[in-house]
Parts: sequence; C-alpha cells; structure tokens
Amino acid sequence: MKTLYVTDLDGTLMRNDKTLSDRTIRTINSLIDQGMIITYATARSFHSAWEITRDIHFSVPVITRNGTVLADQIQKRETDISRFGDGDVNQLRQMLSGIIEPMGFVTAYFDGHMTKSYRQGELSIGLQKYVDDHSNDKRMRPVTGDIDLFAGIVTYVTLIAEKEELQPIYEKVRNAGNWECVFQKDTYGEEYWLEICPCGATKAKAVLRCKERLGCDRVVVFGDSVNDLSMFAVADEAYAVANGIDEVKEKATRIIDSNEEDGVAKFLMKEWKNLSLQTVSNTPQ
Repeated sequence: MKTLYVTDLDGTLMRNDKTLSDRTIRTINSLIDQGMIITYATARSFHSAWEITRDIHFSVPVITRNGTVLADQIQKRETDISRFGDGDVNQLRQMLSGIIEPMGFVTAYFDGHMTKSYRQGELSIGLQKYVDDHSNDKRMRPVTGDIDLFAGIVTYVTLIAEKEELQPIYEKVRNAGNWECVFQKDTYGEEYWLEICPCGATKAKAVLRCKERLGCDRVVVFGDSVNDLSMFAVADEAYAVANGIDEVKEKATRIIDSNEEDGVAKFLMKEWKNLSLQTVSNTPQ
C-alpha cells in the first residue's frame, strides 16, 4: 500500500527557534532515499519554506501558502498557483477598504514574480514586525493607494493584528465571498493572522491533489495548529505533536512527541521500520 506522509512545518517539523534539527534532516533524507513518500504543507510562501527546508531533498510536490501553491523543491520553482478571480479581487478591495491598510498585505504575481504589497504609513504592531523582519526581502512592495495594493495576479491576502481587532473582520469576510479563510494565532508571537485564499486553496485539497497525482492509497499527516485541521479531516491517520493546540489534539489519531523532541522524524523512522518488518514477514521463504 502506497502512503503519502505530509507534515506541517512551523510548530510541527520545525523547532521553536524556526530551524530544523540535524536529526530531523538526516532522518527524513534517509527515509526519502529509501523510498518513503514525504512532503510538507505550510502557510509559508515557497521562498520562505525553502530557506528552512533546503537541506531536505523532498522529491514530490511541496504544499505552500495553505494549499494555494504547489512547488518543486529540487528545481526550486512554483508549479501550480491558485488565483482570485477579478470579481473576487474587487469584492475584497471593497470589503477591506479602510481595514487592510494598517494591518495587511496582498500577495500577487507580476510577470511570474511574487510580490507582497502593503500600504505605506502607520502599521499595526504585527504587520510592522513582519515588514521589519523582511526588510531585506526584495518581494516586499510598499505602495501608496488601494489600486496598487491589489494590483497584479492576486493569490493571497494576509492581515496581522490583535485577536480582538481581527475577529470581527474574520466574521465579516469568512462567508461573504468565493474564498477560504484561516484565522489563528501566530506560532511564535501573540499576534493573530487572518489569511484569505482563493476558493479551493486549502491544505486538505492540496493534499488530495498530491495523493491522486502520486498514485497513493493512504495519507498520514502531522500538525499542531488550526490550519492543519482541514488535512486532518481528509487523512487516514492524523498525528498531533505534543505542543499542538487542544483543538488539533482532539482530532488526532494519536499525540506524538513535540517539535522540540523531533516527534515527526521519530514517528516516521519507527513507521518505516515497522513497514520494513512487515514486508520481510510477508515475503515467501
């Protein structure tokens, strides 16, 4: 039976310092070399995810931007990109007018190149932190007007602020249009993120696309946070790391060791050994 293993990155495969341990890197590379089908699904952009996972040679499509983008890790290129329709963009621009300017940015493509546009001026603490952290990122694009903010081929909208500020915005937009919404606390800080993606762009649907594309029979997933719940719902088995939120643990097949303890890597190694033993025991003598 052919199984696809899919792990979240932040808070699941990655440690709290936003790195991967040497043990995790060695283990996953070894398992991939032996034929285990492993990939990741993250809310990060591919560029951001690649910088962290570059030492692991994932050989099947990786899932980024909460399922909005599939990418080729080896070739270092995005291959499948979901986008908002023009009507959806206009609707979002109108609904978020006067709201997005201090707290959000819009991810779009110009001639195949990704940009993150944000309105110049006074920003929320969360967005200012994000902009400061990405001060050397050439994809950051400060703009002066709403038209420029939503220019290009729009694929993703992100708002970062306090929970109390974002909650009513989430309630306003989540069922108002042809899109998907993820609302959750930042893994590494106190801010909350509201992420709006094109319709059908979820981790779950991206996982199922990969499952079909790779001809797999089963899916096993790993996660820690709200945006992992969709893929937990479509998986044959779903494992929450010990540091995961209660809502994810409640939906899990079982709870494994935390991200600080290489929980995913240890589980995968044990799984591979068990599968190898089963293969040997089922081989005619």
